[in-house]
Amino acid sequence: MTDDTQEEGWATAKTLAEALPYIQIYDRETVVIKYGGHAMGDDAVAKLFAADTVLLKMLGVHPVVVHGGGPQISAMLNKAGVKSTFVDGLRVTDAATMEVAEMVLSGAINKEIANWITLAGAEADVRGVGLSGKDARLITVQKAVRTRKDPETGVVQDVDLGFVGEPSRIDQKLIEALIYAEEDYIPVIAPIGVSEDGETYNVNADTVAGALAGALRAKRMILLTDVQGVLDKDGQLVRQMSVQEARDAIASGVATGGMIPKLETAIAAAEAGVEAVVIMDGRRPHALLVELFTEHGAGTLICA
Repeated sequence: MTDDTQEEGWATAKTLAEALPYIQIYDRETVVIKYGGHAMGDDAVAKLFAADTVLLKMLGVHPVVVHGGGPQISAMLNKAGVKSTFVDGLRVTDAATMEVAEMVLSGAINKEIANWITLAGAEADVRGVGLSGKDARLITVQKAVRTRKDPETGVVQDVDLGFVGEPSRIDQKLIEALIYAEEDYIPVIAPIGVSEDGETYNVNADTVAGALAGALRAKRMILLTDVQGVLDKDGQLVRQMSVQEARDAIASGVATGGMIPKLETAIAAAEAGVEAVVIMDGRRPHALLVELFTEHGAGTLICA
């Protein structure tokens, strides 16, 4: 039998055939995708991401997109002359910052991603639906609490993060109605939540993705960011780690800054029943497809 894989078209056919076992694994399964702020910086890559989510839907997967927007919020705050401070990767959010965050996340970014998905899926009538956690009380939150040890006295002190929340309850019925509808909808969710008394809170997008993945009983959660994945103390990529190893990375200080909430949400999602969580570089074109539909995978895979 001749090898025609170098001829035009045959290599694509071979790739599709090799993807069949993986397509069957994810058939009618929910995959929650956290689309990070830095990964959204390039419009061309962002539009490829939108097309890839449409492809997932056409292949029988139920993608749910949760987006960030940290760099975009920072840019808007810088224009206004407001300096941001962070604690363990979480932005300290006063009332003015909260107003800007909601405008950027629920407004500009959310609707842009939903529109790109709708444009990419126009031929097959796949549509992006932009939501925030305030819609239908999708995400109820409580005020986030953090502590910090004073390096001089050793005294543990509370840190007030302002209007930063953590999910206390997820009402996933609206999302399930969209992903299981006869029409092909892809939910796109901004990480804004509401407290029991109706106050608006900014929520770390990784945390939202993890909470949603658990509530939706997702098969996989993918955190698309601007780094390869989790790096060890020597700066080398860790291909796979257990929940306990993820905890150890946080406790030992190997994981720092924004990687801490990513690992925390991976741990929470795995313990909530998500089969595996992947932290990977979302700036590379078709990163989603490489992770889900090839034997190679990408980034760091975390499982119980």
